[in-house]
Amino acid sequence: MLFWPFYYWFTRHPRYYGILNKFRTLHSVLASAFSGIFFKFDFEKKLDKNQTYIFCANHTSNLDIIIFCILARGRYHFMGKEELTKNPVLGIFFKTIDIAVARESKISSFKAFKKAAENLEKGMSLIIFPEGKIDDAYPPVLQDFKNGPFRLAIEKKIPIVPVSIKNLWQVMWDDGAKYGTRPGIVDVYVHEPILTSILAVENDEVLRDEVYGKIDRELKTER
Repeated sequence: MLFWPFYYWFTRHPRYYGILNKFRTLHSVLASAFSGIFFKFDFEKKLDKNQTYIFCANHTSNLDIIIFCILARGRYHFMGKEELTKNPVLGIFFKTIDIAVARESKISSFKAFKKAAENLEKGMSLIIFPEGKIDDAYPPVLQDFKNGPFRLAIEKKIPIVPVSIKNLWQVMWDDGAKYGTRPGIVDVYVHEPILTSILAVENDEVLRDEVYGKIDRELKTER
């Protein structure tokens, strides 16, 4: 309720998106701290705050969004499922700064990635979970990645940052309804960015498999 007026105002025009994201970061820090949930970021290589990136991560919890509101800097946006437009909080973002996509619709997917490409050209980093959804498996198993973000990264010559969110599912899996939520420290491993400027579009599956492998190997170190 406290943040709503700021969100409403700063989603009115793209020129305010940098400010909007600062409020999203502040909101995320406060919400996680009051919940007793803290994030420990381990960087393989320091990120350039002025660089546009495509962040790709595994997806096991609704709190994954909070992680990237803290991790990302400047003008960034999410791509997520269309159902989020109906969420009373997230809906305001997925109707403005963020991109909603109907998972089973090729037309919706085409339009979503077209919009993402336009945003990347404007210097807005993209945050995407290439599994496409939180799977029903518990404990979580990393699911196959979709090709879209990797082809986009090559076409726009944007570095990809793989991110392994290691133990968040133990703190809150999915929305927390089934197994509950508890305080804790979440380990997040941020891999070195992968440069895409020398890759051909035909290498999108190779890039996909490389990102999948990096995330998967790091996740397995928690077990």
